[in-house]
Amino acid sequence: MTVAARSAAGIAVRVSEAPQTQTGVEVRLAGLSKAFGVTHAVDNISLTIPAGSFVTLLGPSGSGKTTTLNLIAGFLLPDAGNITFDGRPVATVPPHRRNIGMVFQSYALFPHMTVFENVAYPLRMRDRLGRDALAARVAESLALVGLAKLEARYPRELSGGQQQRVAMARALVSRPRLLLMDEPLGALDKKLRERLQVEIKEIHRRIGSTFVYVTHDQAEALTMSDLVVVMRDSRIVQVGSPRNVYEAPTDAFVADFIGGANLLPGEVVSNEAGAHAVRIANGRVIAVPRTGAPHTRASKVLVFIRPEDMRICSSEATARESITTSAVVREVLFVGESFKVTAMVGEHPVVVRAPRSQAEGIEIGSQVVLAWPAERSRAIAAPETGASP
Repeated sequence: MTVAARSAAGIAVRVSEAPQTQTGVEVRLAGLSKAFGVTHAVDNISLTIPAGSFVTLLGPSGSGKTTTLNLIAGFLLPDAGNITFDGRPVATVPPHRRNIGMVFQSYALFPHMTVFENVAYPLRMRDRLGRDALAARVAESLALVGLAKLEARYPRELSGGQQQRVAMARALVSRPRLLLMDEPLGALDKKLRERLQVEIKEIHRRIGSTFVYVTHDQAEALTMSDLVVVMRDSRIVQVGSPRNVYEAPTDAFVADFIGGANLLPGEVVSNEAGAHAVRIANGRVIAVPRTGAPHTRASKVLVFIRPEDMRICSSEATARESITTSAVVREVLFVGESFKVTAMVGEHPVVVRAPRSQAEGIEIGSQVVLAWPAERSRAIAAPETGASP
């Protein structure tokens, strides 16, 4: 069923109300490795990407996410391991036979071709369509991304956001079961990026293909994904829903990389029913829920709390939360909708995202009480000495 719709940017388009069937492909990576000389770009990773899902490969530069994407696309051959689409091995199948679409970071549009010609290019290379059928497919793809009236323009006559949409239309025109995107919004300004994130997610919902997206932007990954794959040093370190990787990181790197975190160093002094008793930087002993991997007595841990989960109080008597500790204010920064307050717990800095009503009037050097709900914290194993989180 085709209906008139309006995109997140307010652009009228005509697209399918919902996919008639699940068109996406299940992708499985098993023991996948790729090296360039002595450098391991991807090191023995295994991952299942469910059919029709939106999966984001997230990590810092050099973590292996783009190499993984290029292996899935067929632009690189693995040194070891296997890749399957719906159970069919494709590791040695060339890219043009994998039924994929690709959106590059640079968009890779042909400057001498119009929008129509750029979008039509894959159809002319791969499919044997008559002129009317080709024109209909191009029109459908351009309507999907809100560019129905710009088919005669050249890339130089388009804004960055419009060029990105042309790249998406070209990738979608062959109706691929798998769409791969390599940081396609990296060159755009913040507000346009946020708007297009919503639109890309809406396109995914409508066409039902499997999307694999690469980014180093944590907010982008959390906003768009069904599943986030966090990578570091050529390996996968955590896979989960956006909420899972944000609220329940498995190690200090994930905690710090996804959205920023307070990681208070401490030592487990005892284990009680459902909680670890942890002595933190200023000598205070606090109760931290026993979630995830258990920690033995004398274990070195990091107590994880998100900045938005902490509250600044004038005294323990005014704190409603179950965990409190004293701190000395070191810095107060106005960041628009809130204040970013840095306070010292012993010799360790802690950041609090405080609403204006809570932070206004706080002076540098003043002593405050930091409070947070016990259930919003967790104990994570501290990295080995000399290792970075």
